[in-house]
Amino acid sequence: MRFRKMHGAGNDFVLLCDPSPDDDMDWPKEAERLCARRIGVGADGLVISRLVSKDPAVLEVTCFNSDGSLATMCGNALRCSAWAAHRDHGFQQMSLRMAGVEHEAVVSDDSVWVTAEVGEILPRRLQTTINGRPTWFDSAHTGTEHVVAIVDDVEAIDAVIVGRLVRHHAGLAPLGTNVNFVQSAGSQALKIRTYERGVEAETLSCGSGAVAAAVIATMRGLVARRAVTVHNRAGEPLTVRPHDARPNRTQWVGGPVTNTFEGVLA
Repeated sequence: MRFRKMHGAGNDFVLLCDPSPDDDMDWPKEAERLCARRIGVGADGLVISRLVSKDPAVLEVTCFNSDGSLATMCGNALRCSAWAAHRDHGFQQMSLRMAGVEHEAVVSDDSVWVTAEVGEILPRRLQTTINGRPTWFDSAHTGTEHVVAIVDDVEAIDAVIVGRLVRHHAGLAPLGTNVNFVQSAGSQALKIRTYERGVEAETLSCGSGAVAAAVIATMRGLVARRAVTVHNRAGEPLTVRPHDARPNRTQWVGGPVTNTFEGVLA
């Protein structure tokens, strides 16, 4: 079985395109095996992309986190899948279905863009103490659960310890959440750190987290309702902007995609 090792702005995946339907695989266990950093290929998730239709271009994309859990939305996994479909089939525009939700995708020379649907936004969802200061988290559903804290300096946060505490907060049970720490980085720019549920660690980038950050930062008045640059730990920023036709409920998220290497799984 051939695979690609790819990353979308630092968020890395093992990508399988059109695996044989005869392969009776336990995909959650395969995700744990392949994503293990020291004894597997190493990745934040396993992505399976299947071509449904060429005209129009439609793909079904499934993403398993590195702990084997199923992701309902992963912007960077969708972006990597769109890049691979462009490389394999020449598609520049396509529809990607993930967990029953249809996403638009556009591949340009230097960026891959996908849409994220924005659901319920709840200000001041929970409070915790960070470095001795009471800190509020707002929540935003961007295809998956996210909370966002606006802080003065993301580098002063222990994103793993605080992220793990908030991810398992009793007020967010039973699903838990992804946890984002965000600061202003100038006009229409943000800096972000994200603790991802399912990876159970800080990741270098998170597409749905970047969307949540932009939505909450707009609500809080840090940025205006237009394109926002979100600087991540990988140093490969993502851009979030409202969808022209559905600006209040759909956002585009775009940025670089890198095909790191390819191989064959034994």
